[in-house]
Amino acid sequence: MDKITKIDIITRPSKIEALKAALNEIGITGMTFSHVLGCGLQKGKTEYYRGTEYEIDLLPKSRIEIVVCEVPVEKVVEVAKEVLRTGEIGDGKIFIYPVENVIKVRTGEEGVKAL
Repeated sequence: MDKITKIDIITRPSKIEALKAALNEIGITGMTFSHVLGCGLQKGKTEYYRGTEYEIDLLPKSRIEIVVCEVPVEKVVEVAKEVLRTGEIGDGKIFIYPVENVIKVRTGEEGVKAL
């Protein structure tokens, strides 16, 4: 079976459209997108509501999940880094996982054919 890899990209919501366009240009057509909350080095921020100060510990982020086998993982990572890097805290993270198998529920196809 061909090598299948899952790539999770967590970044600022404002960067999602540019990332989707760049990934589409290299042949990534399928992805799962979700709004998530998280914290890292940013440690949240202080906001004011009706004169009262409060801390926001979890900041809004966006998560894109991609499973690849034909497009090289390195190419996906390089494109994501180019699009997302601002040099500021909060640019995001990229996680890479091996995928043991994929099964298409409708047809029962497995592996690369299921993608």
